[in-house]
Amino acid sequence: MAAVVDNIAAMALLVGDAIRRAALVVPRGLAATQGSGELTFAELDTRANQVAVALRNAGVGHRDRLAWWGDTSLDAMPIFAAAAKLGAAFMPVNARLGSTEAAEVLEYARPRLLVVDAAHASLAEGWDLPTLDHERLFAAAADAPTADVMEPALGEEDTHVIFFTSGSTGRSKGVILSNRASYLRSYGSPLGESDGGSICMFPLFHMAGWSMALNAWQMRCAVHLADPDADTLLSTVERRRATRLYCIPAVWARVLAADLTRYDLSTLRAADTGTSATPPELISAIREAFPQTVTRINYGSTECGPGTVLPHADVLRKAGSVGLPAIGCWVRLSDDGEVCVKSDFLMDGYFENPEATASALQDGWYHTGDLGVFDDEGYLSIVGRARDVLRTGGETVAPTEVEAVLASHPAVNEVAVVGLPDAQWGEIVCAVVVLRSGDENGLELESLRTHCEGRLASFKHPRRLEIVEALPRTPATGQIQRTLLVERILSRG
Repeated sequence: MAAVVDNIAAMALLVGDAIRRAALVVPRGLAATQGSGELTFAELDTRANQVAVALRNAGVGHRDRLAWWGDTSLDAMPIFAAAAKLGAAFMPVNARLGSTEAAEVLEYARPRLLVVDAAHASLAEGWDLPTLDHERLFAAAADAPTADVMEPALGEEDTHVIFFTSGSTGRSKGVILSNRASYLRSYGSPLGESDGGSICMFPLFHMAGWSMALNAWQMRCAVHLADPDADTLLSTVERRRATRLYCIPAVWARVLAADLTRYDLSTLRAADTGTSATPPELISAIREAFPQTVTRINYGSTECGPGTVLPHADVLRKAGSVGLPAIGCWVRLSDDGEVCVKSDFLMDGYFENPEATASALQDGWYHTGDLGVFDDEGYLSIVGRARDVLRTGGETVAPTEVEAVLASHPAVNEVAVVGLPDAQWGEIVCAVVVLRSGDENGLELESLRTHCEGRLASFKHPRRLEIVEALPRTPATGQIQRTLLVERILSRG
C-alpha cells in the first residue's frame, strides 16, 4: 500500500485522487448502483484506468475536452473517472436534446472526442466530429492494461468539467469547474450519509448528479442512480438500505403521494431538498412522512456550488428561508438586492464567453441573479430574480406591468404574476390571485384575459390562474416571494 500512496500527487486537490483513495481503502465497497447493476470502487478504478488508455489512444489527453452524450447509466462512471485521471475536461451533453440542439452545443464546445451511448449513436451520425460509441470504447478498453493512469502535469487548477446550462437568452453557457472546485464541493460534506449511501434522482448530464456521486465517493459510500418516479426511488431506498434521499420539491410531491407503507424505509436518515424556495407545507409533509430523518434545504447553483443551507432545526421555524451561508461560503446582497456568493467553490467562468463571465464574477463574488433579503437573524430568503422578466413564445413580459392591469379587476385583492415552464411557450404567464372578500368563487381565467384586452398585448395575457388565500411574503420586509410561488404551483402539478 505504501508504494501506491507514494505515487499519489501530494497536496493537489484532484478528482482522480478521490477515486484512487476510495479504491485503495474500500476496494470491495459499492461505488454506484442502478437497478440490479453494481460497481465497486475497485471496479470503478480499474475500468477508469482501462478507459483512460483507450481514450488516450483515441487522441484524448491533458487539457483536451471530452464530450459525453448518453442516458444515465453505470457505464458513464468509468468514462467520467478516466477523464479525471487523464486531466481532460469532461463535458456531459443533455441527453434530452435532439440531434440539432446537441450539434449546436458541440459545435460551440469543439471537443477532441465525443462518446455516445447506443441510444444516441444514430443521432450523431454524419457529424464532422471524432466519435466513439460505448461499445467500441469499452471493447478497446477491455484489452488495455489496468495499471493506474496518472498525468504528471495535471494541476488542481486545470479544468475538471464543463457543464452546459440553459440560459435565459437561449444559447447554452458552459460552466467551467476546476479540479480544486469540484473536489472542495464534495469533500467531507456534512450532507453526505455513510453506510447505505445516497439516492440520486438527477440525470448525469446535470451538475447535481455528479456532485452527489463525488460526495458519496469522498465519504466512501455508494450513490444509487434512480429515475425520479416515486416507485423507483422508494424501491431503491428499500433495496439498497439507503440512508439519504434528496429530491427537488416537484419530485417530493410524487413521493409523498405514493403509498409509503408498501416500502421499508427504516434506514433513511436524511430526507433533503433544495431550490431557491421550498414550500413550507411540503417541508411539513416530509417531516410527518419521515419522522426518523433530518431535513435540510440547500440553495446553490452550477456556477457557485453550495450557497446556503437551512439546517434541520430551522426548517419549520424559518419557513420559506434558504438558511445561512454554507460552510466555506460568504453571502451578501448587492446594492440592488442581488444575492452574491464568494467561496473557493466558484466556477472559473463561462466557456469562451468573457462578457457573461465578467457580468457574473465581479471582484471575486458570483452574482446569482436572485433577489434576496436577510431577516434579523441573518437567514436568507429568495424573493425573485434580478432581471425579473418572463420569456413566452420569444416575447419578453414584465410581471409588474401585467400586475398593474390585473390589480384593477374588481375581484382581485392582491396579485402576483410569475412564469411557469412550458414545453411549447418556454414560459407561460400565470396570475396568482388573492380574491376580494365575497368573491371566493367568482373569478375565471377568461375574465382576467378579457380585462386585459385593450390594456396589454395578447402575449402578456395570463394563460393560467391560481387562486390562493395569501401571497407568501418575507417576514422582515413583506416582499412577495415569487420563487416560492412557482415552487408551490409546480409541486402541486
